[in-house]
Amino acid sequence: MAYNKLFNLISTQISINEQDFNLVKALFESVKHKKNDFLEFENKIPENLYFINGGFVRVFHYQNGNEITSHINCPPGFITSFNGFINRKKSIDNVKCITDCDLLKINRKNFDLLYQKCLNWDTFSKRIYEKSLLYNEQRAQDMITCTADERYHNLMKNHPEIIQNVPLQYIASYLGIEPQSLSRIRKKIATLS
Repeated sequence: MAYNKLFNLISTQISINEQDFNLVKALFESVKHKKNDFLEFENKIPENLYFINGGFVRVFHYQNGNEITSHINCPPGFITSFNGFINRKKSIDNVKCITDCDLLKINRKNFDLLYQKCLNWDTFSKRIYEKSLLYNEQRAQDMITCTADERYHNLMKNHPEIIQNVPLQYIASYLGIEPQSLSRIRKKIATLS
């Protein structure tokens, strides 16, 4: 049960045999975390990559004393401080649970072992990275070209589960707007509905 979403995601991207499924199951550990638990800390090398079965996780850093949310992820998806995890260097990011979370985690040693032992894992990872790059490129473009209203509408359309489950201050930070501005946008939408 804990591995079903991960196996379903893998199966949509690559062909994988029973031996590889068993390897994935052996190397990913099922863990549960409470709301506000930190998964990874700034100024440390990230230890784990997480797959989200349930719950919401954010990546954030501090800038001039303010928390800046750079990523919000929900099931099914992978999350960590990717730059630090991949390059084995200290991260500027924190990774924190927004809600209670049901996760699978894999440490870097086992992650590397998965690449060695599962022939198609490289293809799977490449496809996931490509989707992530496209998402981040679109997000960066939206931050430059879209108004605050448009960014919120896009999030509502593409990720309504975030709107329904994530506190407004994190959504505002993620969209690059002040919480008061987000409240005004939401009130305007409510009056039009």
